[in-house]
Amino acid sequence: MAHVFVAPHPDDVALSCGGLIASLRELGQNVTIITVFSGSGQSRALTPYQREALGFGSKAIWPATEAFNRANLGADQPILSGPDSLPAWAATDDRLEATQADADAAAKRFWQRSSWYRRADIRHRALGGQPLIDAQPNQGPILTEELVEAAAAGETMAARRLEDERFAYFAEASIVFLDLPDAVFRGYDGDDELLGAPRPDDPAPYDLLRREIERLEPQRLYLPLGIGNHVDHQLIRQVGLQLLGESRRWVMPGPDYVGRVAFYEDFPYAWWNDFSRLEDLPEGALEGLPRTVSLDPEYADVGDQVERKISGISLYASQLGRLFGGPEAMADAVRGHGAKLAALGGLPDYAERYWVSTPI
Repeated sequence: MAHVFVAPHPDDVALSCGGLIASLRELGQNVTIITVFSGSGQSRALTPYQREALGFGSKAIWPATEAFNRANLGADQPILSGPDSLPAWAATDDRLEATQADADAAAKRFWQRSSWYRRADIRHRALGGQPLIDAQPNQGPILTEELVEAAAAGETMAARRLEDERFAYFAEASIVFLDLPDAVFRGYDGDDELLGAPRPDDPAPYDLLRREIERLEPQRLYLPLGIGNHVDHQLIRQVGLQLLGESRRWVMPGPDYVGRVAFYEDFPYAWWNDFSRLEDLPEGALEGLPRTVSLDPEYADVGDQVERKISGISLYASQLGRLFGGPEAMADAVRGHGAKLAALGGLPDYAERYWVSTPI
């Protein structure tokens, strides 16, 4: 059975669904995470073909398991202990020094027309107290304020994406990055805009996300409920509601999403807002829900997985201080919210809650 979890940003699925994912993998079920807004806007101008060629959305990164551990593979060349029996390409100190001598001679010939001489160190070390040329900020393009800010934004998103990949490996899930730009790169500025209504010129990525979902053929699809009202979460919730509103296509039969679509409670927003029922959502949040469909609560018992969930969230080190003030506070919040949901669902320890679409 295949389960697909859609995350507006890196960390959303780990925060909200980490316990259920751990339980599903323990049962041997397949899990894929689709992270939608994981980009900084730098790939926005790419054509659909270019996006697919670069692996945006069309490929999944599969988890590393013991079956694919390279330590289980034998070496093509026997590894011997004596230096005389090493293969020709093995690097020993005397061979490295010989290579260094050749590199120095080549560098001297290259710089002989100059009034100074630079050693070509093959180990890329700083020599004689001189800094490495790569570390000099005056080499290459001029670092304007705009370039520095753009680079910092790109590095931040790259770091968050790397954390998402680490979580996928930890959770033994595959992961797909759509790399659409985050709301802040689409012009939303300040809490009033980020937590307000989506702009008319900023539609939900329905076609792109629907294509990826159909490709993965999930038996259960999980999307955010949009608690907290972050604009990116709202847009992904809208995609889920649109899927539920699709009529059955008889000319070319497609999936019936009613019964397969579930909405997860966005953590930590649900914890901060003391969310208890659907009526706690902002007015009009579920406006697109068809009249023939209801959302009913389903509780996942994660009592034996809550510590693994906490370990998975800890992989998002860049977010722990901003969201919780540190790892200890994060663990307390996870346990506190899980205990509250378990009490609501009549379970003994910890739970996660999902709102499953049901035909009326």
